[in-house]
Amino acid sequence: MKFNTKTIHGGQHNVDPAYGSVMPPIYQTSTYSQTTPGGHKGFEYSRSGNPTRAALERAFASIESGEFGLAFGSGLAAIDAVMKLLKPGDEVISTNDLYGGTYRLFTKIFEGFGIKFHFIGMENADKIEAYVNDKTKLIWVETPTNPMMNVIDIKKAASIAKKHSILLAVDNTFATPYLQQPLEMGADIVMHSATKYLGGHSDVVMGALVVKDKDLAEKLYFIQNASGAVCGPQDSFLVLRGLKTLHIRMQRHCENGKAVAEYLAKHPKIEKVYWPGFESHPNHAIAKEQMKDFGGMISFVTKGNNYEEAIKIVENLKIFTLAESLGGVESLAGHPASMTHASIPKEEREKTGVVDSLIRLSVGIEDADDLIADLKQAIG
Repeated sequence: MKFNTKTIHGGQHNVDPAYGSVMPPIYQTSTYSQTTPGGHKGFEYSRSGNPTRAALERAFASIESGEFGLAFGSGLAAIDAVMKLLKPGDEVISTNDLYGGTYRLFTKIFEGFGIKFHFIGMENADKIEAYVNDKTKLIWVETPTNPMMNVIDIKKAASIAKKHSILLAVDNTFATPYLQQPLEMGADIVMHSATKYLGGHSDVVMGALVVKDKDLAEKLYFIQNASGAVCGPQDSFLVLRGLKTLHIRMQRHCENGKAVAEYLAKHPKIEKVYWPGFESHPNHAIAKEQMKDFGGMISFVTKGNNYEEAIKIVENLKIFTLAESLGGVESLAGHPASMTHASIPKEEREKTGVVDSLIRLSVGIEDADDLIADLKQAIG
């Protein structure tokens, strides 16, 4: 199947055997009848497995060209499961420009368990190898990064990981499998905050992991069941429904993102626009090679880097909603320094470019002219 067909049919049993339902039913149950101890139809208890969640996990695997999918109660729960593959003394090399919640999980939780993290700029992927030693067990990549839209060469990171027998995990939330497929480029684990584009309607919180290797999958399934951070059947149903329009939504996100980025780049009050589609973007050539298009996520800073001015802009927006999160059909605006990245110390934030006037946009699928008009009136 090609991607557009996979979003609708990939990994799915097209008709439910019970009554012929075209859509997977919501199995809102905690447990399952057994004819004799161990005599069941594949499901015993819904933490361990649920038919609706299983359908979603098959769909996750299909759209990322993987073999095994896992669904979690949030994106951070999915990352938490990956970290539990490690043990005290292990080391992780991570993107330094990354989602604040990931940084908080790494530094405030797992550093306390004896895991060491190296946060480095990966715009030049060759820099990664300098931090590899015999204790390195994982490379954690976000691309494009949140919120600076840095693009990291997945193939090069994968070659370094393979050379040293290290796992490579890629947070593919911003790009989605519509734009790039890290497993096809050599990654071992793909992670999503399915809350975002995969769900696509700002009505569910969920995380996903996809892998190809059976042994790795079995370790992660064990962690998923043992730790229990799973999603419920209603949420699984919502994301299954969301996936079916991922391809057409992403096409419009990309179209609108391009229009908004080009408008902002010409605005006299805007200092800098971060969007991988610009030829001036530091890793535009890599983005062009490993991504199908450039996405609907954009960050920008105002001239003078004035905190109050940035706050005034996001407060004045009418169609863009000032809110956490991203990837829904509606356009959202955020102020990373005070919202999504507030958990990262100011000094560390500013090293990666998350300055006080930085505004992040999740460009939705409304009419592009309306979005541009809204930005025009808000910026003034």
